[in-house]
Amino acid sequence: MATRQPSPTPARPPAPPADALLRQLEWTVIRPLDGLLQGNWRTLWRGAGVDLADLREYQHHDDVRHIDWNVTARLGQPHVRQFHEDRDLNAWFLLDVSASVDFGSDETTKLAVSAAFVAVLARVITRHGNRVGALLYGDHVDTVLPPRASRLHVLELIRRMTAPRPPDARRATALGDLLRAARGVIRRRSLVFVVSDFISEPGWADELARLARRHDVVVVRLWDPIEKSLPAADARIGLVTLQDAETGEQFSVDLGDPGLRRRHAELAAAQEAALLEGLARSGADTLELATDDDLLLTLMRFADLRRQRARQRSPLRMPAALQRALPAGALR
Repeated sequence: MATRQPSPTPARPPAPPADALLRQLEWTVIRPLDGLLQGNWRTLWRGAGVDLADLREYQHHDDVRHIDWNVTARLGQPHVRQFHEDRDLNAWFLLDVSASVDFGSDETTKLAVSAAFVAVLARVITRHGNRVGALLYGDHVDTVLPPRASRLHVLELIRRMTAPRPPDARRATALGDLLRAARGVIRRRSLVFVVSDFISEPGWADELARLARRHDVVVVRLWDPIEKSLPAADARIGLVTLQDAETGEQFSVDLGDPGLRRRHAELAAAQEAALLEGLARSGADTLELATDDDLLLTLMRFADLRRQRARQRSPLRMPAALQRALPAGALR
């Protein structure tokens, strides 16, 4: 069977400048979301505080450092202290901008979707006086933007994300390096968005779990439909030469081979199961974002998820038995 080299991919239209992208998103996405993700007085994001507000039973997502050991010893059940939350917030974006993210089966790449998501969330957060920072990972952590609160800072973040990267970088993604670096950079408890396609070497799941124990972590998983299932078989295509975007390795495949399609489906299902297990074990909220998704609708669904989680984590009234067990002045 003759080998068919793939025809040159039609050039995608260049990405709009950062300011044009942000202006477009402010009209199409940010305005409809205004007040839904964050208002003047109530927000879906949690700050940090030092004033004790209440005590309640420990839940699996709680920070172990907030356990009140005296109350736990008295009642025989772990209890954690809850604090009044500050209204100011630091948010960090841990951004995977490796070669595999700059891929899309249509005109929209995962990188373009990531840039739009970051632009929307960063602008929503900074419009209310909060600050955003970022770590960018290409083949290593090459950029750290300290938290700031301005529109110019958001534009700079978008420019850094979408800037061309050296084509000679040929190293498989190790997402664990990004998460490990974040633990050293982000000192104060923060809201952390991990935006990646999670096409990575193993080892990231444990690092993500460690990060989620200290911070409020939201995972944004980028994906393209073609990554989960091969295109429809076409006997006229024959062999097709493919190239790994990160390592540069090339190989030929026959898309019409039933055995190949079966093995691909099995491997894709196993990889998906391992990914979902690692995300679930971390305890972080997860948002799936595909290249063909409507960003506004996806963020609205995400807002509903955060609202449900906020209700589940809301403080409960202190039981009378607990009040009687506490010594006088324990909550001061």
